[in-house]
Amino acid sequence: MTPRLNVLVLPGGTDQSYRPFRATQGTALRMYPFTWSIRAKFGSAVDVRQVRYRVYGWNGGQASPLPYARAALDSITRDNPDVPVVLIGHSMGGRVAAHLGADPRVTGLLALAPWWQHRDWRRIRRGAHVRAIHGDADTLTSARRTAEGIAELRDDGYDA
Repeated sequence: MTPRLNVLVLPGGTDQSYRPFRATQGTALRMYPFTWSIRAKFGSAVDVRQVRYRVYGWNGGQASPLPYARAALDSITRDNPDVPVVLIGHSMGGRVAAHLGADPRVTGLLALAPWWQHRDWRRIRRGAHVRAIHGDADTLTSARRTAEGIAELRDDGYDA
């Protein structure tokens, strides 16, 4: 059965680190409930995959997770062509989602406490649906910046 939706789950990371990304580290573990609950609820109607990066850090201009996230996007759309893609990203994964959001295959994204730097939300293509959730007690990523990004997208006519 061809799924009706592709979902990529993008875990967080850190600013600078070349430590290998592990499926058992906290940032990955934090996202498994999303992946598993989507599978449990929708079964084969949704192809959901949790992305694994090579290293744990963004690493400045290297944007280390992006090649692995793009490869996952290519893989899921190759397996399920013409099926829309939604991204769910937490922290650094929210930043990855904003960068992948420029791709026309991406129809929506959910950013959970996104680590949006340098107005990353401006990379998201027009027409994509954008949702963000961010607690105001967060001390690691900026709830204010998330609110700024959503407000700017909404002011520019996005469904945000």
